[in-house]
Amino acid sequence: MSQHYDALETRAPGLREMALMAALPGLVARAQSASAAGAEIFAGINSAEVNSRDALAKLPVTRKQALLERQVATRAQVPGKDPFGGFSAIGWRGLLRGTGARRVYQSPGPVYEPEGMAADYWRSARAFVAAGFSVGDLVHNCFSYHLTPGAWIMEAGAQAMGCAVFPGGVGNTEQQLAAIADLQPAAYVGTPSFLKILVEKAKETGQTLSIHKALVSGEAFPPSLRDWLIERGIQGYQCYATADAGLIAYETMARDGLVLDEGIILEIVRPGTGDLVPEGEVGEVVVTVLNPDYPLIRFGTGDLSAILPGLCPTGRSNTRIKGWLGRADQTTKVRGMFVHPGQIDQVVKRFEVLTRARLVVSGEMSNDQMLLKVETASTGDAELARKIAEAVRDITKLRAEVELVAPGSLPNDGKVIEDARSYR
Repeated sequence: MSQHYDALETRAPGLREMALMAALPGLVARAQSASAAGAEIFAGINSAEVNSRDALAKLPVTRKQALLERQVATRAQVPGKDPFGGFSAIGWRGLLRGTGARRVYQSPGPVYEPEGMAADYWRSARAFVAAGFSVGDLVHNCFSYHLTPGAWIMEAGAQAMGCAVFPGGVGNTEQQLAAIADLQPAAYVGTPSFLKILVEKAKETGQTLSIHKALVSGEAFPPSLRDWLIERGIQGYQCYATADAGLIAYETMARDGLVLDEGIILEIVRPGTGDLVPEGEVGEVVVTVLNPDYPLIRFGTGDLSAILPGLCPTGRSNTRIKGWLGRADQTTKVRGMFVHPGQIDQVVKRFEVLTRARLVVSGEMSNDQMLLKVETASTGDAELARKIAEAVRDITKLRAEVELVAPGSLPNDGKVIEDARSYR
């Protein structure tokens, strides 16, 4: 098999951008006409005009908490009528006509997600090809088949590229190893931590694992664990996917960031806002998913990442990101009051001379202290610092010290609020 899934992966970036922007108006129109939430969120918007990144950036960001709240509200009104909170353009009642949901899943929250009828609905096959899986491989799938879609996301992609799947699920280590001994699968999908457990348990019992390739997800995959697996004959690659959006990005054999999936429009925004950050700066991953069944537009994943410069050495021409760098939801409670990243952004926007800010909460329990560090060229302006402190109190109802720092001096880690308190 080719090292690429299809020709879309290597097309000229300009052609890809034209295709993505051409698809946007139809996606917005679909959300407006076929989903109650889309009709409300995008009310008054001319879908034909949403045909550029600038136009997309003007639309509101919908974060998972808002999706959950809408689902809870609609379920309370009429149980079973619309468990998807108005975001899905399909329901399971159209299944016999080939237009409904094949399965319905429950993720923690609980949040319910539909699976439409399309083959490889979550588009994960690309990740398998990039990880070196081959037609005819037997894939030992150790994601959960219970409630959540993780195992099904991987199974659909593996089958779409010609692999058979053993539905191992989670836990039952001894039974899993017995099945591996009997079936001799070449490949594994699941969390990296469970693969490590299988390798260690096999060594204890003297079993030689047939697995020599792996596609992992669901948790961090640090270089130390990657190298540990390589030393034991297993080439592991990671992909980044969510139950809502499906595959977002995937690692290639270049091991140089994660390549964006062809069905995703990516934005990186300042946590708590919808504002784009400069390329290379860490921020929240916001995706628009080209899925007419579940048209998520500017969906805030809550994950942190950053765009990498240049193209993948494997010839894939899509945007690359650094991978998962933590969570964007940094809301914290200070002196009994919640402080949100969006409030810090409001402070910054009151002053044209400010660029970035970071609120550091320190002290011990019951003695919280706030220090707002702000980047500005006017580092010696005491009057500016006083006005910023007033703005913090006005917006958060809490007092804070203000420190003016030089542009570019704050860490590029996506943090807007740093909780540095001692809880000992």
